[in-house]
Order: sequence, then structure tokens, then C-alpha cells
Amino acid sequence: MSEQSTAEYRIEDLAHHSGATVRTIRAYQDRGLLPKPERRGRSNVYGSAHLTRLRQIADLLERGYTLASIKELLDAWDTGRGLGGVLGLVAEVQGPWTDEEATRISRKELERRFGGAPDEDAFADAVELGVLEPIPGREDEFLVPSPQELSVAAELHSAGVPLTAISGHLREVREQVEHIASRFLEFTTEHVFARFLEHGPPTDDDAAEAAALVRRLRPLARQTLDAELARAMQTFATLHLQQHLMADGPPPAEERPTTATLPAETMRAVRGLVGADNADAFVQAATERELHARTLDDLAATHRRNRHIGQKD
Repeated sequence: MSEQSTAEYRIEDLAHHSGATVRTIRAYQDRGLLPKPERRGRSNVYGSAHLTRLRQIADLLERGYTLASIKELLDAWDTGRGLGGVLGLVAEVQGPWTDEEATRISRKELERRFGGAPDEDAFADAVELGVLEPIPGREDEFLVPSPQELSVAAELHSAGVPLTAISGHLREVREQVEHIASRFLEFTTEHVFARFLEHGPPTDDDAAEAAALVRRLRPLARQTLDAELARAMQTFATLHLQQHLMADGPPPAEERPTTATLPAETMRAVRGLVGADNADAFVQAATERELHARTLDDLAATHRRNRHIGQKD
């Protein structure tokens, strides 16, 4: 029998080895997350199983689980349903969703790539958006999670786009993409993963099958978005070019944004559909889509009329 399997700890020693506080250990016991210790006379004695359980709880908390969901997982494990497969599924979902590798860049190199002059507001914006991440102890160096995203920003800036406009555009794009990602996850959960999750934590076999499906489906969201973006860009790039080549030139820019009042019942329905945080973006996107659709219909109708006139001539 190994030394670890026979280890015994007082609560203070268990706290030292696990990294948890004595107060936390007692709270876990009260919530049923940790088995009660063995009573030896007037002392409580903890074993290696308690240390293992504390490390499992810490790992799940780090992965973003709540204590309530951790208790459900651990209860399932205690009844023989398995935990290893669930953790494997969690690792698969939380793994990288891109082949990009983070790089580092110095402040001097950033200034060179973005015009040569320091811009503290632009640096702050990039950090807030996660395009740059500060490196502790290295004030003049940043981590770049997505070198591709930074390169796009540099190209846009070199083409004449102000840094503030790039930041604003990224915020807008990110909001829309996050909505698409959320909808894709809801869609695949409903039609693919519900059977693994509807009865609580899955068994090891079910979790392994679900993890394999995640690996298969992982690229589909990006492939779908790439194809649809290419289709939309071809359609609207042509439309924009036609508008700007018209005799009267492009329409004048509005001096200031305008607002429109929608019925309260309509806004309640929108909030119920996409949530309060996304309601304004949804109304804007729906309006723009309707305008684009009508413009395309007008162009098609004009083309049909011109063909008809040409045939009569």
C-alpha cells in the first residue's frame, strides 16, 4: 500500500496540502461536496480521498463551474457514473478553437506598425478589446492572442482608417459574431448534444462520444460563416459599387444619428427573442437587412423593366 493511500491529515494539514483554507474545507463539508472526516477520539482525521476531492473541486472551479454544478458532477461520480469522461468533454470544449498561436510584440514595434507615433488611447482600446494583453513585469511588451486580427488592424490603418474607427468596427463585429456563435451552440445543443445532457452529467461513454462530436463539429461554424460572409460580400460589394457609380454620386452622410420609437410590445418581443443586451443591435440589423432586401428587389425590378423596354424596341 502506498504512502499516499494511507496518509492522514488534520484539517490544518489538509488545508496546507490542498491550497484551500480551513474555512473553505468546512464550508465544502456543510454543502456535501466533501465527505465527513473520520472521528478519532477528540480529533477529526482526513485522508488522501479528501485531498483528491479538494483538488478536483479546485480544478472544476477553475474551469468555470459553480459549486452547485460541481456537487451534481461529484454526486454522479460517487454513484458510479464517472467523472473522467466529463472532464475530457470539458477539456475538448474549452480547448483552442483556432490554429493561431499567440505571439509577443514590443510597444516600439506596435508604434512602427501603426504610424510611428504613440497613441495611449489606442493602446488602452486594444487592451480592453483583448487584441493586446499586458505581460506582468514587462511594461513595453504585449501578448497578441490573435496575430491575424492585429495584422488586419494594421492593414486597415495603413489604408487610412483611423484607429478609433477600427476599434468601433471591431466592437460591432464582435457583438454580431458572438450572437452567431450563441445561436450555433443553441442549434447544435438542441439537435446533437441534448441527448447527452438531458439527464444530468453523462456517463463516461456518452461524454467520450460527445467529445468526439465536438471535434467533428468544431470547424463547421467557421466554415459556414466563411461561406456566408463570402456570399454577402459579393452581393453587397457589387451593390455599393453600383450606388457610388450612379450619376448623382453616393448619398450624403447624415450629420447625426436619428431615433425611431417602436411599440413597447414590439420591443418586449425583441428582448424576449435575443435578450435586453442585444435588442438594439437586433433592431438595427433587422432594419438594415430589410433595406438591403428592398434595394436588391428594386435593382432586379429595374433590370426586368429595362429588358422589357429593350425587347419592345
